[in-house]
Amino acid sequence: MDMQWLEDVLVLLEEGNLTRAAARRNITQPAFSRRIRSFEDWLGVDVLERGANSIEVSHSLASNEVEIRALVSRIRDLKGKITQFDPASSTVSIAAQHAPVFSTFPDMALHAKQFFPAIKFRLRAANLRDCVSMFLRGDTTMLLCYEAKGATPLPFGPSIRRELWGVDYLVPVVGGGLRYSVKANGDIPSSTPAIVYPEESYFGEVLSVEERHFGTPRLCSNPVCETAFSSGIKELVLKGIGVGWLPYSMVYREVENGDLISMGETLGKVPLSVAVYADVKDQTSMSLLDVWRSGGTRR
Repeated sequence: MDMQWLEDVLVLLEEGNLTRAAARRNITQPAFSRRIRSFEDWLGVDVLERGANSIEVSHSLASNEVEIRALVSRIRDLKGKITQFDPASSTVSIAAQHAPVFSTFPDMALHAKQFFPAIKFRLRAANLRDCVSMFLRGDTTMLLCYEAKGATPLPFGPSIRRELWGVDYLVPVVGGGLRYSVKANGDIPSSTPAIVYPEESYFGEVLSVEERHFGTPRLCSNPVCETAFSSGIKELVLKGIGVGWLPYSMVYREVENGDLISMGETLGKVPLSVAVYADVKDQTSMSLLDVWRSGGTRR
């Protein structure tokens, strides 16, 4: 179907006369009539009632004028969205684990805005399982998550593309008054209170597999608080409530200025990949993946 046929029909409905409608469309009356006939052939029914001495607009066409106008408007809007598409001014929806929302996404957003200054983000933070569900349902077009070293990438099909922003680490840190319990050799008493992750949480699973002391209730002799929210753990650690494992990108400033002490040299650290997944059908998401690919600082 030719878009101009619908536009012809609307002018015809307004004028109610082939000659006047043709004049408004800047073509001859025979040419206009042929275009109306082409529309009828496509539609499969006549929209004009042709008599011996008169031609009238059919009632079926006139009664659907509102629908035709709405259709033409929608087609014009769609054409504009396609021809004027600009990923730099789009809103991107991202399902993200709670931790990278605080630890890595601020730097990712700044990096993206160097290329797309007007881009906007809609973040939906949740645990990894819920983030994957939102992404698969199509509630978001991107997924941001941590992946432990050696972990198999999430089993998405060819319609999903995966890139890495960079590498982060889970490190044990202490703050507040607990900083003074760190021994000269960098060790800390095993009875030191700790803020631990639930065994079923993502970081809890990672630390449990790695058998990292102070990581989960099973691996700690004095767990004073259990929570899956790393941002809350950071605040508790800063107050000296206990040792806590946190992404280094979330705490490196505090480590550098002395508010927190990293125990990574004695208790070790756990490498994490910062992975970003995107629907290949979404052009804006694809543009962001190109920008974010290996764009993170490797600490």
